Amino acid sequence: MTFRTRLFPLFFALVVAFTGGLGATPASASEKEIYSETADAHVEIKEALKKAQAEHKRVIVVFGANWCYDCHVLDAAFHRPDLAQIIAANYEVVHIDIGKGQKNQDLMAKYDVPMKRGIPGLAVLDSDGKLVYSQKNGEFENARALSPDDFRAFLEKWKPGGPNQ
Repeated sequence: MTFRTRLFPLFFALVVAFTGGLGATPASASEKEIYSETADAHVEIKEALKKAQAEHKRVIVVFGANWCYDCHVLDAAFHRPDLAQIIAANYEVVHIDIGKGQKNQDLMAKYDVPMKRGIPGLAVLDSDGKLVYSQKNGEFENARALSPDDFRAFLEKWKPGGPNQ
């Protein structure tokens, strides 16, 4: 076994440890389909709002695509046990497929999430469908660089009864 062969696993482990939101890195962006390419996004949002209203929650609308690595990083972060608890108690999450940038642009415009700022793009709605937050500056575009604390701060800030009421 050469010196290089022995160093590669160490190098790989360091790369994984220092990228992708410190533990929020997906196993493989192609292994999981987060965004339905056939779903009616308008219907999905309407159903999420109905459920959010009944349960006194907000709705996080996540614009993205299955080919987007940072979309998978965001999804992995949202499934961390500590963050999943916050989401389950306070939010309904809807994943809206944008394809290669041509799909559901009407919804991106409606919720003031500019495509030119990259994906994933997020909007938070109250249970009546009123926009309470829209990602205008690509805050989650580089999700792999965010820490679990960054995701937690976002979820705490925009939850019902949070600091931005």
